[in-house]
Amino acid sequence: MDRRRFVALMGSALAAPLARAQGTTNLPILGVLNPHPRETPEQAARSPIFARLKQLGWVRGETIQIERPDGEGREDRLPAMAEELVRKRVNVIWAIGPEAAVAAARATQTIPIVFWGVAYPIEQGLVDSYARPGRNVTGVAFSTGPELAGKVLEYLKQISPSAKRLAQITTPSASTDVKGNRYVGAMPTIEAAARKLGMEHRAYDIARVEDLDRVFAAILASRAQALYVPGTTLTFRERQRFVDFAIGNRLASAFNQREFVESGGLFSYGIDTPATVLQTVTYVDRVLRGAKPADLPVEMPSKYELVINVKTAKALGISVPQSVLLRADRVIE
Repeated sequence: MDRRRFVALMGSALAAPLARAQGTTNLPILGVLNPHPRETPEQAARSPIFARLKQLGWVRGETIQIERPDGEGREDRLPAMAEELVRKRVNVIWAIGPEAAVAAARATQTIPIVFWGVAYPIEQGLVDSYARPGRNVTGVAFSTGPELAGKVLEYLKQISPSAKRLAQITTPSASTDVKGNRYVGAMPTIEAAARKLGMEHRAYDIARVEDLDRVFAAILASRAQALYVPGTTLTFRERQRFVDFAIGNRLASAFNQREFVESGGLFSYGIDTPATVLQTVTYVDRVLRGAKPADLPVEMPSKYELVINVKTAKALGISVPQSVLLRADRVIE
């Protein structure tokens, strides 16, 4: 399948209206909290998530009901969507991304929540610890910690050694905890890694899509030579604009999700999205069968991948070292 749409499909696969025939009202209900827009039923039906759920015994309309409000690509709708799922008394909430996980945790402290794509569940106030979450929340983390961001910068320096000034995009909504405070996350690690690599680092907040033009102008004014865009709901949705901006202004671009590179970005280093999504489906299954999130350790991603777009490198006049190409899991020609 087209892996570019996998993140959207992982929730959209569960989005088609259910046939509520007689006898389905007592089925367990899985609530999917996903800010991405719904796909068509035909596209959703091709998702491997359906196949995995079926393997685990969950067939929509037969052994389980699915409630999935349409996020329409707007993370600001998540609180209302979470409240809707609580009102419908779902048995489990599957939260896609940090904003969704926080919205779910604010909406309920009793309904079990399984998250995907959360890099800092402790800092966001979702769990007490990775080993023993202690609350109604668990899931699969987006990374093994802030060191991932440092690794991205290491690859950036190897691929574009002349880059001395780095601009990083940050998204406040993706770095806010359950109490509404902003947490530190990977920023100290990124700043330290940049210093070690001899790079000047500046961060630029983008809270909404209307901020893009202003931030792009500020980045150009700083004479940045490289751009690092971590994946969030907002940056993922607008990934083509980030890629076009980087290419149009000859910036070496670094990401932590492969979909940005498939859209034309220079390279990415991060989790294998489909693999970790399917990890989370297994946790959803366990909670539906009675396991308590408080006792289920937060799982780490099972696989990381390096993806390089050689076509973009050539357009930027960058010759990617052979040693880096040999380590790549995928090279886009």
